[in-house]
Amino acid sequence: MYLDFEKPIAELESKLIEIKTGAEENNVDVTKEVKSLEAKINKLKKEIYSNLTGWQRVQLSRHPDRPYTLDYVENIFTDFIELHGDRTIKDDKAMIGGFAQIEGNTVMVIGHQKGRNTKQRQIRNFGMANPEGYRKALRLMKMAEKFNKPIITLIDTPGAFPGLEAEERGQGEAIAKNLREMFSLTVPVICIIIGEGASGGALGIAIGDRVLMLENTWYSVISPESCSSILWRSWDYKERAAEALKLTAIDMLNAKLIDGIVQEPLGGAHADPEGTYVTVKQTILDALAELKAMDPKERIIERIEKFSKMGVVNTR
Repeated sequence: MYLDFEKPIAELESKLIEIKTGAEENNVDVTKEVKSLEAKINKLKKEIYSNLTGWQRVQLSRHPDRPYTLDYVENIFTDFIELHGDRTIKDDKAMIGGFAQIEGNTVMVIGHQKGRNTKQRQIRNFGMANPEGYRKALRLMKMAEKFNKPIITLIDTPGAFPGLEAEERGQGEAIAKNLREMFSLTVPVICIIIGEGASGGALGIAIGDRVLMLENTWYSVISPESCSSILWRSWDYKERAAEALKLTAIDMLNAKLIDGIVQEPLGGAHADPEGTYVTVKQTILDALAELKAMDPKERIIERIEKFSKMGVVNTR
């Protein structure tokens, strides 16, 4: 699947396939032509992906082939034991979590989970968690703290579920409680935005010692479409809204709202999932080694101070 801005790449790759197919059928040596075309494709990819707009990165973050939380769990961690339920209402399938191993380290992994097909999307509620999901996440964080195990959160959501029933069961309160409690967790907390990071739905599991974003992800108080519909009463200005929101990883890092960017393979995480898993795994291990060496009280103070410095308040 190619996105609109990837059409020039699609045309060259289609031509490359035609040349290779023709060469096999006619037993012709086209090594020189293939190498030349592959170099041209690689150069074009570098030009396109090094100059992406905010909206184009939003599109990449939503690519249907992009790895989701369970993909990272299966390819980075071992011995994953999923834990269910918030002990109050039910088990929210949009939020998954459980203990796992990573290079000998036992950690608690928590994250939003989307679906690949219509049935899975309905079960996972399109990655939009209800209050039960955030209460389950907090329950698992407290369990990790009890056993002194680091917490890894993987964020990928278009927002917390906005339905009436979610509000009736305390959506805002559940997210707000998570924010408060995550500030004082005594164990290392590493948060990585692997896709979409929308509003409080993302922030509800994103208060950590290290908050990182994959290169082609976004993090904002509102989606470009919703912003466009509010300001211009139409979704037609979503590209303009994406630029105004400054929601890309580079924008977030420049604004000191995140701690770092995890580079993706050329073409995005969906183009080379295996390469992405390797990079993300090493990023987690590096952060774990750094944070575990710190005193718990020092980590908490640093965590609170980091978030307290965000934003500007004018009292005049």
